[in-house]
Amino acid sequence: MLFQVGGQGARPTFFEMSAAQQLPASLRAALSYSFGVFALRRPSLHKVLDYEDEFFALLMSVLESHSLRTTDGSFSESLYGLRRRPVNVSVNRSNPGAESNVKVYDSALRKRQKTLSVVFLVVLPYFKSKLQSVYNKEREARLQASLWDQGEVRFDEAGFVSDQQGETSQAQVETTAGEVSHLTRLRTNFAALIGVCYPWIHATHEGLSFAYQLLYLLDATAFYSPGLHVLGLHVCRATGQEL
Repeated sequence: MLFQVGGQGARPTFFEMSAAQQLPASLRAALSYSFGVFALRRPSLHKVLDYEDEFFALLMSVLESHSLRTTDGSFSESLYGLRRRPVNVSVNRSNPGAESNVKVYDSALRKRQKTLSVVFLVVLPYFKSKLQSVYNKEREARLQASLWDQGEVRFDEAGFVSDQQGETSQAQVETTAGEVSHLTRLRTNFAALIGVCYPWIHATHEGLSFAYQLLYLLDATAFYSPGLHVLGLHVCRATGQEL
């Protein structure tokens, strides 16, 4: 795909970029609601809802890969007539039809850029959603533990634990801890690690995204998101010939 200098298309507005970025979330909400309604009539669809993240990631990977291959833009960007362009384009010197005083550039995305675009559009959001799920479960478990641990734990005469049986209770706890598998311990430690680290990861990601969006709104940068900056891509409107 070739274009001459100045023929790249206009820079999209902040509201166009915001709408394009929010479209996948809206699509997921619509699909989740539709499957939820169908699951009321067909209980077998509940298995699909149990793997909602995986099914949506698979669907978006197909849509994004096809859109980037055919239009050089993500699925949502192509719906708004937007295209991705490399910041540093290469000169195409093998065009015999071009005039000598006109420079012609190759603006097509490279295969590596398309692959990394799918990673930023699908793979990273998928892992972020899984980390969010693990963090929510860990926070809920800690909340329940804090509620149950309030006050002294006492059982009646038919119970297994009492103040007079402290040594027996301690031995039972040690025996139970010894029977816990190594995999379960790893999962527990991993969940605890996510519970500590995820708030910082989420805050950093949201802070960077907000900063880039604010700078883009103020025309201080051509990159709408940190992902586009890392990939060295900017988004522009497609020309009439491309459309």
